[in-house]
Amino acid sequence: MMDVIVVGGGPTGLMLACELRLHDVNVVVLEKLTEPTKETRGRGLHARSVEVMDQRGLLDRFLAVSDTFQVGGLFGGIVKPWPDRLDTAHPYGLSTLQPATERLLRERALELGTDLRRGCEVVGLSQDEDGVTVELADGARLRSRYLVGCDGGRSVVRRLIGVGFPGVPATVETLLGDMELAEDPATVEAVVAEVRKTQLRFGTIANDDGTYRVVVPAAGVSEERATAPTFDEFKQRMRAVAGTDFGVHSPRWLSRFGDATRQAERYRVGRVLLAGDAAHIHPPTGGQGLNLGVQDAFNLGWKLAAEVDGWAPEGLLDSYHAERHPVGAAVLDNTRAQITLLGTDPGATALRELFSKLMDFEEVNAYVTGMITAVGVRYDFGEGHELLGRRLRDVKLEQGRLYELMHGGRGLLLDRTGRLSVAGWADRVDHVVDFGEELDVPAVLLRPDGHVAWVGEDQRDLLGRLPQWFGAATG
Repeated sequence: MMDVIVVGGGPTGLMLACELRLHDVNVVVLEKLTEPTKETRGRGLHARSVEVMDQRGLLDRFLAVSDTFQVGGLFGGIVKPWPDRLDTAHPYGLSTLQPATERLLRERALELGTDLRRGCEVVGLSQDEDGVTVELADGARLRSRYLVGCDGGRSVVRRLIGVGFPGVPATVETLLGDMELAEDPATVEAVVAEVRKTQLRFGTIANDDGTYRVVVPAAGVSEERATAPTFDEFKQRMRAVAGTDFGVHSPRWLSRFGDATRQAERYRVGRVLLAGDAAHIHPPTGGQGLNLGVQDAFNLGWKLAAEVDGWAPEGLLDSYHAERHPVGAAVLDNTRAQITLLGTDPGATALRELFSKLMDFEEVNAYVTGMITAVGVRYDFGEGHELLGRRLRDVKLEQGRLYELMHGGRGLLLDRTGRLSVAGWADRVDHVVDFGEELDVPAVLLRPDGHVAWVGEDQRDLLGRLPQWFGAATG
């Protein structure tokens, strides 16, 4: 029996595999596609995902293939300067196309010993008290202790376990794709700038390979959005909206998306869990989708590993739903708001003008940017210090940086006093006596995902918190 089967080899599934392998969990990733995707749906990592990669020692790999960007707000087509008050040591995003993100995560997952199997389509699933059995399209059956569906918005896993996917159906639809443009870049830029004065759902973005990402409003909402638009349909919509199709040719891929927002009612049913688009879908406004899935995996990985390893305290695995479901719901809400701001009717125009003025206030800009980049996420750990439940930025220490201490995916007690101890939990929690000037507290206990689980200096108080996140003491 395998420990964990991950269905779906996109960014969410690969990130989850990496997290599980850090704890020697036996992982098999089943991917339906026989070859890696070339579609550039996800176009970058926001600040929190940049932190995640740094916490696991992967940031240099991403920096080598990415440009950095700083766009404050990035909300509903409203662009403002990057806010000064954002609580991160990584105040930037990375313009990393999805194929590059998947390649880097896939390489890391394989380095760690993940078993990645392509051309494996799941068609059946059942579970009992001891594990999960999956049936593949070729008739093969596999057995694991747990299974995680990371298989996208049309998740087969979600359907097979009978989890509802309520939400709001699409009211508008947008076409997008990567293609070559015959028109010169200066003309393209001028036309796009003029059209976007009234239609913010139209635009072009240059890709690294000489192609362009083109986005244009569809004529209506199609009955079957799984069917890609034809190239003729795409060109027709460009001419209708912009008066020209820029001489587009040689399309790499074409797709369509609506503004539907849906979320799984439950992220866990017994031994089966959901993550990424399998758990939530929303418009790509703000570029949050890929990031949300990667961060789902970052929250789930260490908890599922603890369950497999046998030291998880009661309720730890259920805390995945408790913490990530509200985060997903908040993203659905902010994308709905952005779609409204992107409208062309007089009310939407007036609302966008008002919102733009509000974002000139530094506090508003910082709040919106923190929301989009996810550095503002705080989990509910109850009453306590203002840091409790927040992820800790990469603070400087006397002997280096905080995130350099977190590459192994373990808990961490960062202790200025030198009087504290994690005896009994040393196999799960590192104890580092070090502190810089940036963090003015005696000690902090960090979960493997970097969120603050405890702040203080009293050993008895610490002993009351360690079992909550790291199980019973040993030895």
